Amino acid sequence: MNKRVFLSDKEVADHLFPFTQTRSVADIRVGMLTIREKWEKLLQQPIKVLKKDEEPPNDAIVFAANIIPTAAFIKSIFNPAGEATNQPDYSSVKILQYPWHIFQWNDWALREDYLLITQNRTSEPIPETVQTANAAHIFIEPGAVLNHCILNASTGPVYIGKNAEIMEGALIRGPFSLGEGAVVKMGAKIYGATTIGPYCMAGGEIKNSILFGYSNKAHDGYLGDSVIGEWCNLGAGTSNSNIKNTASEVNVWHYQTREYIRAGIKCGLLMGDYSRSAINTSFNTGTVVGVCANIFGEGMPPKFVPSFTWGNKGLSLYEFEKALADISNWKKLKNQVLGEEEINQLKHIFGQS
Repeated sequence: MNKRVFLSDKEVADHLFPFTQTRSVADIRVGMLTIREKWEKLLQQPIKVLKKDEEPPNDAIVFAANIIPTAAFIKSIFNPAGEATNQPDYSSVKILQYPWHIFQWNDWALREDYLLITQNRTSEPIPETVQTANAAHIFIEPGAVLNHCILNASTGPVYIGKNAEIMEGALIRGPFSLGEGAVVKMGAKIYGATTIGPYCMAGGEIKNSILFGYSNKAHDGYLGDSVIGEWCNLGAGTSNSNIKNTASEVNVWHYQTREYIRAGIKCGLLMGDYSRSAINTSFNTGTVVGVCANIFGEGMPPKFVPSFTWGNKGLSLYEFEKALADISNWKKLKNQVLGEEEINQLKHIFGQS
């Protein structure tokens, strides 16, 4: 290819709060992969996201980072000789404009990614104790452990990542993706379209939701039509509403416009990185939680919980050093450490809280 592709999130980042507080739009996970990972697999080249004031090189093509690319889209960008056509076909892509689009388009993205990841590859054998439907659309990576569970791929493909585990009694309907090193606990009930990202733990009842990575929804409780960032923990019994009792449209806080806007008939919990909820927390329909909020206390939290919130009713500020210590403790549980770049990023978010 005679031109490199660069991504820009300058115009779209604020629309995808809270997930873009701690990452580029390109690093949002939708389907099995992040947007950046999709571009890299399709183009077979590293993809860089332009910084705020950075200009791309002369030989670059720049696309908005909220475009979810497909093989058909890539073919429309470059001709067979690898030359740029300047006629991209946007009919084959989805474009993330709001955070609830992440779960709304996860079914489509899971199917696209399954084809991209498994093409011309052979799955590991399905263990004899695993009951399946449509086994031809189940792909298991090396090192995965599955015992006495049910995988139903008749409603969409099922992908089990490297060294992941599905414990006995788990019931899973596709489309579904379990990332590297992630765990589905005993008796879990998971409906498509659901993505459990790398090194997450999943339990209870989950439907049409995404956990980005390193997060835990490990116990009973319902998570539906929701997006959970990285390093989050939902305490035992935590549940969210995903549809109003009136079955009318859900209004969700929109950071860029500072107002509530309609997100459709269903929308659950949108939780930013490093946030946590205590046992038996109940989240209202269309609740937005910022970065590093520690939610506990009586009653239902408000529909918008700012970053670095401590508690529930009073919405006190989480002390910064205490927040860092708590994040470090959670990271140790997964053999990770809190890095200097993360600390500086969190300090910037705290200063705006």
